[in-house]
Amino acid sequence: MSTATVATGRERYWVPGDWNAFFGFGTNILVNFLVLSALLRFVLKMPDDLVFGRILPATGLMLFLSTVYYAWLAYRLAQKTGRTDVTALPSGTSVPHMFVVTFVVMLPILAVTKDPVQAWEAGLTWVFVQSFVLMIGGFIGPAIRRITPRAALLGSLAGISITFISMRPGLQVFETPVIGIICFAVILANWFGGVRYFQGVPGGLVAIAAGTFIAWGSNIFGLGYGGLSVGAVGDAFSHFGFSFPIPAVGHVFSGFKFLGVILVTAIPFGIYDLVEAMDNVESAAAAGDSFPTTQVLTADGVISLIGCLMGNPFINAVYIGHPGWKAMGGRIGYSAATGVMVLVLSWLGIVALISSLIPVVALLPILLYIGMLIGSQAFQESPRSHAPAIILAMVPQIAAWGKSQIDGALHAAGTDASVLGYDKLVTQGVLYKGLATLGGGATLAGIVLGAVAVFIIDRQLEKAAWFALAGAVFTFFGLIHAEDLGIAQSPAVAFSYICVAVMLYCFAKFAHVSPAAIESHGHGEMSEQPAE
Repeated sequence: MSTATVATGRERYWVPGDWNAFFGFGTNILVNFLVLSALLRFVLKMPDDLVFGRILPATGLMLFLSTVYYAWLAYRLAQKTGRTDVTALPSGTSVPHMFVVTFVVMLPILAVTKDPVQAWEAGLTWVFVQSFVLMIGGFIGPAIRRITPRAALLGSLAGISITFISMRPGLQVFETPVIGIICFAVILANWFGGVRYFQGVPGGLVAIAAGTFIAWGSNIFGLGYGGLSVGAVGDAFSHFGFSFPIPAVGHVFSGFKFLGVILVTAIPFGIYDLVEAMDNVESAAAAGDSFPTTQVLTADGVISLIGCLMGNPFINAVYIGHPGWKAMGGRIGYSAATGVMVLVLSWLGIVALISSLIPVVALLPILLYIGMLIGSQAFQESPRSHAPAIILAMVPQIAAWGKSQIDGALHAAGTDASVLGYDKLVTQGVLYKGLATLGGGATLAGIVLGAVAVFIIDRQLEKAAWFALAGAVFTFFGLIHAEDLGIAQSPAVAFSYICVAVMLYCFAKFAHVSPAAIESHGHGEMSEQPAE
């Protein structure tokens, strides 16, 4: 990557490309904000005064602190390196965890207590525990990152981008194609195709405007694309007003009475956050911006802790997507500007109005675009010979996503896999137990499998053996290939990993192994590949 000269004045803080990144990242954050508010109001049945008066203002404060911090971190990196092309890490509420804390923690508590406030308190305690996992993990993260192959880290991340980032937006785009496909084409033409819109208006803004116009115009013909209505706009004005977050320390500690339920998911998902954050830091490094891993991970923990103490039951996380915002021209300013926007929207009660004016499907193509970039980065920034390892690293995420779809369908039918019967599912070609085992702890499982495959490809069999042994330990304690923490959660899988570790170690010490050839790839790096 070429090194830019040091800029002076405002160019360090804001460049024209920040407009594109701001509208893209801002709409990403807005979509997530709309989703979490819908989960709170319609799934957990929380009263609007709690949602708009306490929770969203606290979430807004957390996001403001996060985005401003990462803008500052990017500014420091720009000063240190003398470059003007440094892009801030994107961050926000962890999307997978929105659904985990809602459906796995808060909803069961609500079902037992019939009290949405106690469900909220359980969510706060869940984030409290996870925050400390992240802060402690921040000090061991750099060592893990040093010994883990890039293809394994980015491959697992690519699995997330294809499944949990791209699939849902892609499906929703094609459910309302008149808005979704057109908006997607508007974005692709601008961000991939180089098409410039009138007076340089950002493609993300053009897509949102086009989608909103189509949605409201369709109401004239009774088509109702986007599900917007004048009545919903009128109702949204009732939420206007200034709401400042107030401490919720008492509520956090009230949730400790549910600690047994909380620990089952808080610790493994805290580790998931740790691994995913390392993935995303590695993704940024592959794009040219190397941020200090410890500072990133501990900041996520501290900022999440502040958020939960103020009433926010959602964890903060470094987002997937740094290369996408960098490709758009985003630098430092887009991150801080997004934080200010979220603060205004959440503290003044404007979120409800926005959700009534803009169809969500007009925002979703941006997430699909980000998924495309992240999925492709794993292959672009790794040696070609590591491509099979990348595919293997993606597979656990695909299994986890497939299981989530089956669970959702069965839940809608008022049953689950155990009640229906695993054998019945097998007769229909649904290997549910296999999906559950392979997809358990998918992010960490993908990294382990990917690393084993990379070192086998590179003929470094002893290193592959050590990662297989790590897989055995993680499996034994339920961190991967299991749905719960515990002892001997998947003993057969753990034993299989041990056998693989022993076999690979013996191969490394006693077998004749053909040497690997040297392969060059992007950024002038060298890697080994099998000799022909």
